[in-house]
Amino acid sequence: LYMVRTMLESLMLYMVRTMLESLIADKSGSKKTLRSSLDGPIVLAIEDFHKQSFFFTHLLNISEALQQCCDLSQLWFREFFLELTMGRRIQFPIEMSMPWILTDHILETKEPSMMEYVLYPLDLYNDSAYYALTKFKKQFLYDEIEAEVNLCFDQFVYKLADQIFAYYKAMAGRYEGPGAVSLLDKRFRAECKNYGVIIPYPPSNRYETLLKQRHVQLLGRSIDLNRLITQRISAAMYKSLDQAISRFESEDLTSIVELEWLLEINRLTHRLLCKHMTLDSFDAMFREANHNVSAPYGRITLHVFWELNFDFLPNYCYNGSTNRFVRTAIPFTQEPQRDKPANVQPYYLYGSKPLNIAYSHIYSSYRNFVGPPHFKTICRLLGYQGIAVVMEELLKIVKSLLQGTILQYVKTLIEVMPKICRLPRHEYGSPGILEFFHHQLKDIIEYAELKTDVFQSLREVGNAILFCLLIEQALSQEEVCDLLHAAPFQNILPRVYIKEGERLEVRMKRLEAKYAPLHLVPLIERLGTPQQIAIAREGDLLTKERLCCGLSMFEVILTRIRSYLQDPIWRGPPPTNGVMHVDECVEFHRLWSAMQFVYCIPVGTNEFTAEQCFGDGLNWAGCSIIVLLGQQRRFDLFDFCYHLLKVQRQDGKDEVIKNVPLKKMADR
Repeated sequence: LYMVRTMLESLMLYMVRTMLESLIADKSGSKKTLRSSLDGPIVLAIEDFHKQSFFFTHLLNISEALQQCCDLSQLWFREFFLELTMGRRIQFPIEMSMPWILTDHILETKEPSMMEYVLYPLDLYNDSAYYALTKFKKQFLYDEIEAEVNLCFDQFVYKLADQIFAYYKAMAGRYEGPGAVSLLDKRFRAECKNYGVIIPYPPSNRYETLLKQRHVQLLGRSIDLNRLITQRISAAMYKSLDQAISRFESEDLTSIVELEWLLEINRLTHRLLCKHMTLDSFDAMFREANHNVSAPYGRITLHVFWELNFDFLPNYCYNGSTNRFVRTAIPFTQEPQRDKPANVQPYYLYGSKPLNIAYSHIYSSYRNFVGPPHFKTICRLLGYQGIAVVMEELLKIVKSLLQGTILQYVKTLIEVMPKICRLPRHEYGSPGILEFFHHQLKDIIEYAELKTDVFQSLREVGNAILFCLLIEQALSQEEVCDLLHAAPFQNILPRVYIKEGERLEVRMKRLEAKYAPLHLVPLIERLGTPQQIAIAREGDLLTKERLCCGLSMFEVILTRIRSYLQDPIWRGPPPTNGVMHVDECVEFHRLWSAMQFVYCIPVGTNEFTAEQCFGDGLNWAGCSIIVLLGQQRRFDLFDFCYHLLKVQRQDGKDEVIKNVPLKKMADR
């Protein structure tokens, strides 16, 4: 009925327009028109109606008219041009397809005003498919369109997902919002600008609109664009985390500070993306990238220990003044070979090339030493379980050194020590005492492997002990920070300032009432399940007692090291006087005193001192062994160097004895 009515109305409209046109036409062949017989206003009204009535035909069939107006299918059809190639081309590449040219142009230019309309050019495929099926009635044309749509849409999702991930990664790299600490804050950028270095902000874009599209209509399909982008961004997040860890694995221990910040930027990127899509939790992603889902330790823990064993212990020198480890001037072992990091897009690191350059310059200041920032980072990344694994492996290394290499050298050096070596009287003067000790310890001084293998082994033990000590200090600081953060949730409140005449109890009760809603355990006891209540109570107890019970990891480590010193050579035979050895050189403290005398001998102009070669780790190893053996008091009494120093400080003499300057010797 609608079609019949439309046809009748179209016929009547045609007749009306024809009759009106015959009335007002200027010339109608040989016949005269009635235009001259009509009044001017009537002619104008008829002409106006005649012009407007031209569109009435299209209005009567508005749906078909709209379809024809919006039909852009001809922008796709290129079969005529394929025929012109005379078989040399079977199919055009998508780069020559108008829908993809328009879509790719928007993606490449990243124009914010156009990004919301990036799906519009893809609607040309709907028009082309409709035309192929309804007008041409050719299935092969539709199949070609469908194949091209599959390819183009895959490319579209791939490019769009990469752009979205790069955009939010760059946002995280310069983020200054609440709950985030940015190294590239406004003050830092202003300082860089003063030096001519400009760190640009990433231009804003309108990806949020595209991420809300869950029902994109294409060739009769309803496509969840958000889900497709989420899948690719999830894979990009995994790759970004994997790349951060791989970058750490390709460098030495100093790069662990950069690793932590890379992980923090990825964490912030994940938080920004989760506002628009559903991703796995960041901790789950991190455990998978770290290969720590079921294993007790992950890639980071393994690489930390690997670096400690093959590079840190044998090649770093500790400086007690700066509390830092620096690389030795003369390495006794080759630096381990590491795999080169893979070349990836900039957005897998900090988000963009300018951000990568800026952060690389910032973290270059952490590259030449290992100090408190690195130990704090190790504590945060490894956690209790990872630290326990590293400590256990370090103790195995110390055990193998103390019961293997060092023990054999100690046995050999004890044999070449003088059997009796009394401390000379002060009347001999410092030159005489120096000459006496130099003669008595001649065999030790001339021992070829003392300044190489012996000191190197002791340096490794000392570095291991220092590492454990500094890790415990850093861990204690982190625990104190945790306790302070947890205090409001455990009803642990600081004492308040009270004015004269006020009562402390009243103020404290008022404060406790104010923060009572934050007290976690009573809240869970009232609303939680029995399992949640048990977990909350255990966590509360652990947090409160963590530092109160006086646990010391370093004390346990020293106790373990003491158990490795059971060989009789460390303590010597029982003293003949039943009390202690006085002049006999049979205990380790006497051997260490001789070693100390050797490395206190001044070196030449172009030679390196023991501190430059081995650092303070050498001293820490010797002194730790003496303390663990309980020989520190005897060492203070019978040390060769300390006796020489006291006499020289008293007489103030400066002579050259056996090519050894006395004053320089005393100063060292």
